[in-house]
Amino acid sequence: MIYRSKAPLRIGLAGGGTDVSPYSDLYGGAILNATLSLYAKATIEPIAENKIILEAIDRNEEQVFDWDTSLPVNGTLDLLKGVYNRVQQDYGVKQQGFRLSTFVDAPAGSGLGTSSTLVVAILGAFAEMLKLPMGEYDMAHYAYEIERIDLKLAGGKQDQYAATFGGVNFMEFYGDDKVIVNPLRVKQQHLFELENNLLLYYTSTSRESAEIIKKQSKNVTEKKEKSIEAMHHLKDQARMMKEALLKGRLNEIGEILDYGFQQKRQMAEGISNTLMEDIYETAKKAGATGGKISGAGGGGFMIFYCPVNTKYKVIKSLENFGGQVRNYQFVEHGLKTWTV
Repeated sequence: MIYRSKAPLRIGLAGGGTDVSPYSDLYGGAILNATLSLYAKATIEPIAENKIILEAIDRNEEQVFDWDTSLPVNGTLDLLKGVYNRVQQDYGVKQQGFRLSTFVDAPAGSGLGTSSTLVVAILGAFAEMLKLPMGEYDMAHYAYEIERIDLKLAGGKQDQYAATFGGVNFMEFYGDDKVIVNPLRVKQQHLFELENNLLLYYTSTSRESAEIIKKQSKNVTEKKEKSIEAMHHLKDQARMMKEALLKGRLNEIGEILDYGFQQKRQMAEGISNTLMEDIYETAKKAGATGGKISGAGGGGFMIFYCPVNTKYKVIKSLENFGGQVRNYQFVEHGLKTWTV
């Protein structure tokens, strides 16, 4: 038997950063995101040898261990090890050699929630193998605990829930790890138009999101007014985006994105930089009405709202920056697992 899974990556459309503690614990956060036809995939294949083979195919990394109930977390393939260690601890994996292989359709640090989505995909493959009875909330929270508590990686909560639930969701975050996922019934023609007009652009740079997120959290802990006020505005932005999408007021999307871009800069140092600013201004001059840096910021993907047919001019205008436009579709499904 071979056990497989795939979980979709996401773009955050509004409210980004308000899912990060301590802000979400103190004030409550709100985010609107949507999953894409770009995936994190995992496969568990039993092998005859009494070994554990871990490989990240997209990163060309592999490690081989004698079978053990705990693998060393030391900076290489830690997401794979972290999931195995926790599942082994809580549920027990029988002593049989296996190969765990992963592949992600976007580079690490690109702002599409790659790390958390990968954790969900790996967890999904183990859940398929062990027939673990987990609902969406259980799976997402378990993935969150592995990444944030076990592996002590800084970050928010939205990515695990987006990867597990899929679709377009308005998510609310509160203290005590309380999360409410509200799936939005956006009319199909509005989603088609959003998909047509929303340009996904990879800047060909990646960043260490954890460092930016640590600065953001520190600003809240130290009660830095400018940063906290910006997060309040971003939470409002998520509500504005929800209303615009549900009511089909797509002509407002660009302005709502632009509003968020101005606010997000205030959250922490390193979110934007000269390259990001140049790309953003160039896209706007070519016809985009707004956009944002995806994820924590500092690099990775950017999105731009290009009404009517302006996206072709925007694509042309960005050619000199050396990045690339990625094609995608919105997908309604979250984590999927199966056995071959």
